[in-house]
Amino acid sequence: MTLALLLLICMMWVPVGLLFLGKGEARSTGFVTGVVGSLVVIGAILQAALFKDPFTAGLLFVFGVLYLQTAHALWTGLEDMRTVGNGALVVAIVCAAYAFLYFTGGGLKPDGTTHIGITPYLGFMNVTFVVICLTVVGVTYGKVNAKIAAWMFLVLSFTCLFVPAIDLMGYGTLPF
Repeated sequence: MTLALLLLICMMWVPVGLLFLGKGEARSTGFVTGVVGSLVVIGAILQAALFKDPFTAGLLFVFGVLYLQTAHALWTGLEDMRTVGNGALVVAIVCAAYAFLYFTGGGLKPDGTTHIGITPYLGFMNVTFVVICLTVVGVTYGKVNAKIAAWMFLVLSFTCLFVPAIDLMGYGTLPF
């Protein structure tokens, strides 16, 4: 299910990136962001409750709520976007912790295996999520040009959402 959610998130990141480049309209972009945010939160609930995977669910939850926060800001025409940046800062901190765990594997179970499997590509993805979230913080605080975030959303939609989802669904492996 998480793989399908990664593809769904592309449906938000690309329009937001294009909006930041001056292509598109805030309310319709806010609508798609709200739909994606709602479905990601529902997916997080299912991931935790049905699939018994609170680790993946935690990441989905923080992103889903950030997407809903962004949707609200776009729908309402919020002029001071710093609250969205504040939410992105929290997501950046969470992603940094996830990156660390994906690179190190976390703690050991009594049988000697790690709680979180060492997965370099997922670590890489989370590092890039830290960077894009901090870029969003910079944009909302007026310190970074929105076009930088736009291009990051467009490129990372491919490298951190589309490619790993398709690779895992089609081939059962991550790119590295």
